[in-house]
Amino acid sequence: MISSCLGLMLAMSLHVGLEGNYNSTHPHARCTVDNYIAGVYYNSESSVSTYVGYKFDTAFDTQLEVGAVTGYSGGKVVPFVRLTKDNWFITPAYENKPKVNLGVAIGYEFKL
Repeated sequence: MISSCLGLMLAMSLHVGLEGNYNSTHPHARCTVDNYIAGVYYNSESSVSTYVGYKFDTAFDTQLEVGAVTGYSGGKVVPFVRLTKDNWFITPAYENKPKVNLGVAIGYEFKL
């Protein structure tokens, strides 16, 4: 069993294709057991989110994370997917106010 609970991390993100004013600074803590992940962070909607998921190794030294997350206006619990390489990440994003827009959040996570 491989496990780790990282201390505080800090992610910075850019929201592309969205019109809203989103938080781009995300303090974050995560625990990993084997490839299962769980954590808490300050999200793009300026709320606290908790999540659970699983990370898969993929081509080109990347990892795909999939799971469920709380704290967003789209629902009490919503699915998430995030592709990572080194400390970089990209994840799909959407907003439904003032209209429905699809975009991505691109970011970098510093491990403190």
